[in-house]
Amino acid sequence: MLFTLIWIVSVLAIAGVIIRPFKLPEAIWAVAGAVLLIVLQQLSPLEALSGLSKGTDVYLFLTGMMLLAETAREEKLFDWLAAHATLLAKGSPKKLFMLIYLVGTVVTVFLSNDATAVVLTPAVAAVVKAAKVKNPLPYLLICAFIANAASFVLPISNPANLVIYGSHMPPLFQWLRLFALPSIFAIAATYVMLYLMQRHSLKQQTETNIRVPELSRGGKTALYGIIATAIILLIASARGVQLGLPTAITGILTSAIVIVSAKKHPGIVIKGITWSVLPLVAGLFVIVEALNKTGLTQTISHMLVQSAAHSGAETVWGSGFIIAFVCNLANNLPVGLIAGQSIQMAHLPELVKSAILIGVDLGPNLSITGSLATILWLVALRREGHNITAWAFLKIGFFVMTIALLAAIGALWL
Repeated sequence: MLFTLIWIVSVLAIAGVIIRPFKLPEAIWAVAGAVLLIVLQQLSPLEALSGLSKGTDVYLFLTGMMLLAETAREEKLFDWLAAHATLLAKGSPKKLFMLIYLVGTVVTVFLSNDATAVVLTPAVAAVVKAAKVKNPLPYLLICAFIANAASFVLPISNPANLVIYGSHMPPLFQWLRLFALPSIFAIAATYVMLYLMQRHSLKQQTETNIRVPELSRGGKTALYGIIATAIILLIASARGVQLGLPTAITGILTSAIVIVSAKKHPGIVIKGITWSVLPLVAGLFVIVEALNKTGLTQTISHMLVQSAAHSGAETVWGSGFIIAFVCNLANNLPVGLIAGQSIQMAHLPELVKSAILIGVDLGPNLSITGSLATILWLVALRREGHNITAWAFLKIGFFVMTIALLAAIGALWL
């Protein structure tokens, strides 16, 4: 009965995060589920606190990255980048497609996939409107797909990476040895597949005489802050230091310097940040802590160990693909949390761990509910007056994600 209540509450809470009944924010459902587990005495306050504390590094990382991204957005840095990409395209929709894809890749690698979804999407929407693009959807789809496809280039490219590895994050050079080639294959395969599926919409010429916004002093400071943050985090990663605190410190400092130099009120930046992400993640950590009481992570860990002992290659392919598809049923944050704790308990081959991380990061490109980044992209898309149905995204995502996943996992052996 104890486990039944935990499962019912957890499943309903995660379903609420994905479906958003009554259009309530995702965080409400995650927090409500966590609170209900405590009220029903399925989780003690100390156990809930233990679950919350496991996410400290993730909260700090998200805070720093959100501050950096919002400061850069407020100073029109992303509008400036997207406008320059449009000028470089010289009226060619195919070149514009490629250049926006490159910008999205850089933003994802150094600012995380959530930043690409939240701040690059409005910038791209504004630029394609100025360029008088008749069908802007192919360019906007880039922001969703590259946000996940490039999210395992570096440990900082996706908060899910921190969730999966926790305090056992591989040093930078080991990370690059594991994921550099799979990332290249994933980014290239995603580009090719997305281009092939959207090529018929990329035939009309685009306007070349568009206004490039002037990069303000604050925008330049934000750019330098992002570069400095990337360097600091790469050094921290190389030394095996957890990334949350350095990210928070550099994000706060950069934002403060830009606000003071531009003589702006701090509330402008603070109001623009989607702070609900923090209670959402915190609630999910508590829910996963409750699921751990049911023996879920131990069971998954045992199954992975047995499978790896029987056939390493089958376990690599099977775990990567299974978790990729499960992410689209339950969102990659809770799935990543459970998978991360499971692999930390087990002594698994490095290839299996790598395939699981790729599945968690890349798998959400199948559907609009697969990752937090895709959900945030959908919200940003609607704010700009655009929309895409779940079915339309799925038809594209099935081919784009599947081919990219095959390529990325296959590259693990190279």
